[in-house]
Formats: sequence, structure tokens, C-alpha cells
Amino acid sequence: MLVDILLADGFEETEAVVPCDLLRRAGAKVRLIGVNGIRIVSSHQITVTADAVLEAHTGDLPDLLVLPGGRRGVDNLLASEAALDLVRRAWAAGKYVAAICAAPTILAHLGVTDGRSAVCYPGMEPRMGNAELKHLPVVTDGRLITGRAAGSSMAFGLALVEALFGPDAAQRVADGVVYTRA
Repeated sequence: MLVDILLADGFEETEAVVPCDLLRRAGAKVRLIGVNGIRIVSSHQITVTADAVLEAHTGDLPDLLVLPGGRRGVDNLLASEAALDLVRRAWAAGKYVAAICAAPTILAHLGVTDGRSAVCYPGMEPRMGNAELKHLPVVTDGRLITGRAAGSSMAFGLALVEALFGPDAAQRVADGVVYTRA
């Protein structure tokens, strides 16, 4: 399984690194894709080196596309036509699309969440369009997976593992990191 996680300057570290780690533990090939560069600076000034730069990346669509939050990171993703195009293409091709914290607002902007159950960072609800909003750590609605905030990163990452590899794999990964699933 191939997973791309889009990183733009200002991304929330936990929302990218925890899902990346859990997905790799499950056996996914995870690529960190930098928007506008290979070195991306997070919301708390941690520099991450991406595996590829989005603007030069011409690979196959991933099985799962992940958008971490972080307010400035989300603004930078919204400003990238290449990022928005990748989201549109992945969704249209029937791939899983996931976003956490403020990033579900990107999916709402593109109409992906319309008529679907979703969650977002508290206070961002007015930007969620016609989504059916829930007050849960993680919501899965078919190919759409959304997470509430940085504190939901473990549950979000495990939901991604479950979507790609099934509940037994998600439980094995949770057990491996000694995480008690709700």
C-alpha cells in the first residue's frame, strides 16, 4: 500500500509523524511529500526532510493521501494548486483521502466532505461546508477519514491503518506501541 503525506511549511508535526510511523509499522510504503521544497518547517520549528517535492513528483496516485493540519500548513496547502489538484485526482480516482485538525477544511473547500460525516478542529466548523459534523476523535465515512486535532493523532493513524490493512492489523500496531484503543 502506498501512502503520501503532504507537508507544507507550518504543518502540525504530531499529525504527520504519528500516522507515518503507525502506517510504516503496518507495512505501508509512506512518502512524505514536500510542498514547495524538500525541507519543510513545522508549526513548532522542527525541520523535516521530505522524500519528494510535490511539484516534481509524477508518481502514481497513492492508495491513501493524508493532509496534516496546522493552521499555517493548511493555508500553505490551500495556496498550492498542485496540492489541491492531487487531492482532486486522488478523490476522483476512488482513493482514500484523510485529513486532521484544520485540514478537513481543505476537503470541504473542494466539496469532498459534502453530505459526509466528518470532524475538524473545534472552531473550524463554519468552514466545513455541507459536512455532517461529529464530535469524535476520528470519523471514517467510506474513503474519507478525518481527525479532530493533534491529540487525536494516534486514533487517526490507527484508523488509517485499519482502512488499508483491516482491524486486526490496526490492533497489532496498537498493541506494538502499547496504545489502548477506545
